[in-house]
Amino acid sequence: MRNAALTLGIIAGLIGMLVGFFGYGYTELARNYSEVQEVFGMFDDPQMVRAVSILSPLMAIAGGAMAKVRALWGGILLIFSALGMYAGFGFNVFTMFPIAFAGLGGVLALAAGKPDEPKAHF
Repeated sequence: MRNAALTLGIIAGLIGMLVGFFGYGYTELARNYSEVQEVFGMFDDPQMVRAVSILSPLMAIAGGAMAKVRALWGGILLIFSALGMYAGFGFNVFTMFPIAFAGLGGVLALAAGKPDEPKAHF
């Protein structure tokens, strides 16, 4: 399950990076050219979209990379990544795979049967 979480997390992060590039780029384009914003509209909260565009793919890749050794932390990062992408972009045709992959990877990492190591997490 840890290997599946690792693979799903990295794939979710890579696809999330593409969505994030376009989300961040659109907010910058609409901010610099008001005509774009008048014609196509703007996100309700552009600052949150910018933050989610960077942080969610980063958390997905980091959570996937951590899932094999530190499944608890990796799973938490993957679930927060999925929640961040959903909050920033919603669930649509472009975000369904990164959200689903990060969410499933997080659940698999948390459900990994054996404990990480006998020592404390901190």
